Amino acid sequence: MKNNKLKNTGVERVDWITVIVYLFFVVFGWMNIYSAAYDHAHPNIFDFSQEYGKQFIWIIVSFLIAILTLYVEGDFFNKFSIYIYGFFTLLLVLVLIVGKEVNGAKAWFGVGDFGIQPSEFSKIGVGLLLAKYIASSGAKFKTWKTRLVAAAIIGFPAGLILLQPDVGSVLTFVAFILVMYREGLSGNVLILGLGAIVFGVLSIVSGAGSINFPFVGEQSGVWLLILIVLLLGIIWWLYVRNFIVPRNRKPLYWIIATFVLASSLFSFSVSYIVDNVLEQHHKERIYVMLSLPVEREGADYNSEMAKITVGSGGFLGRGYLEGPMTQNNYVPEQWTDFIFSAVAEEWGFWGGTLIIGLFVFLIIRLINMAERQRSQFSRVYGYCVACIFFMHLLINVGMVIGLAPIIGIPLPFFSYGGSSLMGFTLLLFIMLRLDAERLSIFR
Repeated sequence: MKNNKLKNTGVERVDWITVIVYLFFVVFGWMNIYSAAYDHAHPNIFDFSQEYGKQFIWIIVSFLIAILTLYVEGDFFNKFSIYIYGFFTLLLVLVLIVGKEVNGAKAWFGVGDFGIQPSEFSKIGVGLLLAKYIASSGAKFKTWKTRLVAAAIIGFPAGLILLQPDVGSVLTFVAFILVMYREGLSGNVLILGLGAIVFGVLSIVSGAGSINFPFVGEQSGVWLLILIVLLLGIIWWLYVRNFIVPRNRKPLYWIIATFVLASSLFSFSVSYIVDNVLEQHHKERIYVMLSLPVEREGADYNSEMAKITVGSGGFLGRGYLEGPMTQNNYVPEQWTDFIFSAVAEEWGFWGGTLIIGLFVFLIIRLINMAERQRSQFSRVYGYCVACIFFMHLLINVGMVIGLAPIIGIPLPFFSYGGSSLMGFTLLLFIMLRLDAERLSIFR
């Protein structure tokens, strides 16, 4: 009788390997939070006055969310995607009005010692509605209408989060753009985006006065434009010498003129935003990542301590609860965004590599899971989940080892915090529920 009930719910078709990986991440993450936040006066891991005790409460709540999600029919998430999106977006509006300010960002609903961060849940709403829109409209991103609607679905909550301001959470929304390439978005957009990133970095570096030309000295972004004009001169010479032969001459003139104008505006806008729009600590973090000089002494303290902590672990690690950098709190609030440095110190290169490898395994498994769906809605949502995990892993680990700016992005299932743990749990288990009904087509 019980088996029949189980089959009727579809739970027996849940991908239990992914569930096991999830359980390992949560438990191992909790162990490392205990190590990073360890207080000799409060050695009990279930001490609710400490971060590790509070995290245990969030783990229990997340497990209940996971179980309940598996018993919700997949079609519910399809039919109610607009309402889920609207609810989480409404929370983003309310937090700007009545939210509690933490570290300069009004991004939390405070309840005693606990807090809820709506931005961690908004990614779920965006993923579901984006999947619904693509599946229902057959959007292939070949028209401006479909691109604008998709951009609005992603951009509206991202804009609200930017008002908090929480730049780190906004950056994770780039993951949704990656999803669109599977659904037909031109690769030229990705190339353009990568080019903009490279060009933006060059603009910041040149604007910081770190590029020195002979007989000129310290330079600003103007010299970057000179380099661009030089590059265009080379392109023009190749064109005149017939090494580049377009179908007619007129398009090349327009391409060069547009490129010069767009490059000029982009370069100056990047420099202006960095110098006049970003908060001082955001600017300092970008400068630290690019090894540029900063005025405030100690601005690179977190980054340097994190890198030293990672290096302290060596190949085999210092041992659990034995990391000198971790146990002496050299990295401020290491149990949150810098939790990976604690993992690397106490478990070493092999432990850190194992964790990254398991994340890559989870992401690949989610992509394979997405590809075996009959429903386009489930497939698109599966790619949303995979890309969000990829973006968090890329930025968080890159931040710890100095390859990305310090922007406050949690490592899924590892960083301390109830909002991130519940958000990632719900994000993952919705996909597991949809996959359990992978033979269904949601309309």
